[in-house]
Amino acid sequence: MADERHGIARRSAALFLSTFAISATTNTGYAILAAMRKSFVERHGWLAEEEMADYVALAQSAPGPMAINASVVVGWQVAGPAGAAAAVLGCALPPFLTMVAVTLLYDGFAHNVLVAAFLRGMQLGVVAMLIDVLVGMAGVATKGRGAYPWVLMLASFAYVRLTGCSIAWLAIACAAVGVARATLAAREAKAGGDV
Repeated sequence: MADERHGIARRSAALFLSTFAISATTNTGYAILAAMRKSFVERHGWLAEEEMADYVALAQSAPGPMAINASVVVGWQVAGPAGAAAAVLGCALPPFLTMVAVTLLYDGFAHNVLVAAFLRGMQLGVVAMLIDVLVGMAGVATKGRGAYPWVLMLASFAYVRLTGCSIAWLAIACAAVGVARATLAAREAKAGGDV
């Protein structure tokens, strides 16, 4: 029991440090997801690639900031409630401290040319990280599944770009398509087994 508590405490501390470092060096939810995947899947080996893709989908579908949602889910999976709390604290602390500092120092650098150039440069880095997340998640989501995921992704992209409708309807529709497809596959498997 003591060894188990020590292991949870050690993993929770590692989660806090990892999410703190990721959050301190990455500036958007999607970019944070790319950094989390590299840290939790590739570096620490806490999660499999497929698990991380599932947790990212779960984090995106839940209300609230995606980085915090992902921290909760990943932290819980790695070290239970203590891990979830540590991951959320590590993820939330850097932006909180940054916003406090920006609020206190805003007048001093609001019109600073160097700060504006720095932020424009960071935008390009974020785009590269988003492309990395997109390619990685698309590879996991489509692997060995034929045309179905590609059609669903392209239809979802078109929905988001071409309509002004709520993304909630898209999530509901995609969930319904997934349930219908799984139900049909189960019926086909059952019918094939009965023959």
